Amino acid sequence: MSSSEQRRRQLAREKFERQQKRREEARRRTRRITAIVAASVAVVAVVGVSAFVVAGKDDDKDKKSEAAASQTPTPEPSESESKAPTPPMKIDKKATYTMSLDTSQGDIAFSMDAAKTPETVNSFKALADKGYFNDTKCHRLTTQGIFVLQCGDPKGDGTGGPGYNIPDENLDALGKAGDDGTVVYPPGTVAMANTGQPDSGGSQFFLVYKETKLPPTYTPFGTMDDASLKAVEKVGAAGVEGGAGDGAPKKAVTVEKVSVEKS
Repeated sequence: MSSSEQRRRQLAREKFERQQKRREEARRRTRRITAIVAASVAVVAVVGVSAFVVAGKDDDKDKKSEAAASQTPTPEPSESESKAPTPPMKIDKKATYTMSLDTSQGDIAFSMDAAKTPETVNSFKALADKGYFNDTKCHRLTTQGIFVLQCGDPKGDGTGGPGYNIPDENLDALGKAGDDGTVVYPPGTVAMANTGQPDSGGSQFFLVYKETKLPPTYTPFGTMDDASLKAVEKVGAAGVEGGAGDGAPKKAVTVEKVSVEKS
């Protein structure tokens, strides 16, 4: 690989890591503003109204900040601060499960080994069983430096999550990191997105459609079958809206229904 190509990949990785941090900071600002507004309303109604108006303006700024950041996201987020309990363990930890996505761009399915990623598989089955992923969009496609389609966000903007976090798992599955701090995520790999912090996975995940080098900090928990990989490759080949290398896919991918079944 030429030195210029290596540099381009390195810049792409550094870029998405910076963007993850900015999105997390924007979410925290929004939560702080919400807390301030609630406290003001509880003390004095009139003051509370004024505070709400002012905070609303700041909140708009935060939303704009989040929107700008989400134009170029990555294998990234979910909420980093747990608010809800993780689902109780109900899967067979020795079994293999298949997650099937009925999408507007064809069926996408991948196998999940519960023995290697029990917390991840259990969470995805619990979410799928209650229809969490139904009628959501795969909000992000990257076509330069890294090659992934990202899904699993009910908000569709890169900031949504189930309200709890799951631990990282299986991080050594793709081998030891090279001198550049990365490992190869082969085409067909399905891995957890996160905020850049350990154990910050939620519901967002990414589908690798072309060999991609990333740090070994994203839980690899699934493998697409050949037909599914081809469907994602077509979305990647169509590119990003507006011709950028990172953003909403030009071929919009709506996840109509998701199921997780024991194989």
